[in-house]
Amino acid sequence: MSDERIDSGADGVEQGKRLIRTGGERGLSLAERISERFQRLAWRTPLHNMRLKGRHPLKLIAVGEDPFFGDVERGNALLDGMVRFRGEERSIAGLDFTRPDWSVAMGAYLHGFGWLRDLSSVTTRVTAAPIAEALMQRWLAVHGDKVSDPAWRADLVGRRILAWTAHAPLILSANDLVYRSSVLHALAKGARHLDRAADRVPLGTPRIAAWCGVLAAGLMIPGGDPRRSFGETGLRRALEQSMFDDGGTVGRSPWGQLDAVQLLTILANAYEARRLEPPAFVASALGRMVTALLGVCHGDKGLGSWQGSAPVPGALIEQAVEATGVRTRPLKQAREWGYQRLNAGGTVLIVDAAPPPLARLAAGGCASTLAFELSDGPHRIVVNCGGSNMANAALPAALSEGLRTTAAHSTLVLADSNSTAIHPDGSLGRGVVEVELARTESENGSRIEASHDGYVRRLGFVHRRLIALGGDGRDVRGEDMLLPADKRKRKTNTPFAIRFHLAPQVEISPTADGQAAILRLPSGHLWQFRCKGGALAFEDSLWIDGTGKPVPTKQLVITGESLAGGANVSWLFHRAK
Repeated sequence: MSDERIDSGADGVEQGKRLIRTGGERGLSLAERISERFQRLAWRTPLHNMRLKGRHPLKLIAVGEDPFFGDVERGNALLDGMVRFRGEERSIAGLDFTRPDWSVAMGAYLHGFGWLRDLSSVTTRVTAAPIAEALMQRWLAVHGDKVSDPAWRADLVGRRILAWTAHAPLILSANDLVYRSSVLHALAKGARHLDRAADRVPLGTPRIAAWCGVLAAGLMIPGGDPRRSFGETGLRRALEQSMFDDGGTVGRSPWGQLDAVQLLTILANAYEARRLEPPAFVASALGRMVTALLGVCHGDKGLGSWQGSAPVPGALIEQAVEATGVRTRPLKQAREWGYQRLNAGGTVLIVDAAPPPLARLAAGGCASTLAFELSDGPHRIVVNCGGSNMANAALPAALSEGLRTTAAHSTLVLADSNSTAIHPDGSLGRGVVEVELARTESENGSRIEASHDGYVRRLGFVHRRLIALGGDGRDVRGEDMLLPADKRKRKTNTPFAIRFHLAPQVEISPTADGQAAILRLPSGHLWQFRCKGGALAFEDSLWIDGTGKPVPTKQLVITGESLAGGANVSWLFHRAK
């Protein structure tokens, strides 16, 4: 991991227009796909299998380190004999891996052994080891020898190997030689499974997790040098295909971005435990990832609510970045990842300026194109509902799916429909294909003008949004336009709503004329909101907090109807105090 400050224009802004096409993946050329196919075949040759086999003692060469803090509430629940995750709870004594009765998310937490981090964060090794070993024995009894999904899905196996090697003192402290042998056999079996399966999970964080597991095994299991060699080749390729040049991951999720940063950091620590230097491409990827991650953080240093993510607290982000050893500034313009950051005078504004990720690359993608979030110092003002992929299990499934809709984001909704369709099976359908973006910078501030074609096919309108942040951070001026994209004549007007979901701590006081509101922040700052071109209303909303729980809040809603020739609505946030 590098301690050098990453600059080289990383936070610079490229002014002018650009067309951003639908994607969210690193597209492969035909030649690259053929090359990848040959590489996969080569890895499965008898010669390769022989190189990865041999008689070696079952042991760990070294113990890595997990430098990240776990969840204290979940850790304390484990001390009380309970496994708790996003609103679900099971007793350790009652866990039955032969008849799983838990959600997919809880299953990933159990099979990926993420709970080891939580347990290690709240107690000592002496206290934690018996709890970890009890849970481990239950898992081994069902999944130690039998390869089956989801327990042996490649990304979960990768996470499991990282967790086992980083928290080995918690699971290998027992004097029971049969138990210890079972753990080490399962570790070796997982490594062999990953040799064949690492490329069978989607690109992005899952693929990165799988290849990090291959490398951790190559570093920590005796005789792993051949595995380490081909693992480095595999991870390099996975990163090239799973990351944009600006450092963002193809799933477009800030939480997924943080997850990828943590995976690579734990892997780098495994190299250090062996007194080896991590490959240069790992340090390079970490540097770009951290820069992009900071670009979607607000004034409170926490993550924004984008693509199913919840607002991860700033303290966790700071601790994670510190663990990487990377020192850098937030990326202002992640053109490929799709986020634009404007900041001045303590005001931070983040805009989603790209199509949603491709459905095959990101489960639970959101129809959030041209939505924005706004914060003043440590306090958020405008947010997205967020959290569809991290919501508490008690939240109804229909509501969780609703968090993915355009209406759950702070942007314009036309004819009460999504800018990108969300199918009943949860996959994304037709909608935004292209986003045209222009950004300018001057001494007077920053200005973004962007448009998307998500409503063109169905409703015949392009949505164009202009947002300008003044140089002193006191004014955010916006304009939403509906522009006719074809010559079809419309007999009826098309209704629209422009939504501004507010953070729960924001107090609203409507003005007498009904066209404005005063927004009071906990800091005492007052922001005035005013609009022109539609009727302003105040409606209930909700916001998914950092624990995945829904918190009641309010939203400002501008409504109107677009004539055949289009519509134009202007609005202003002004910090008056």
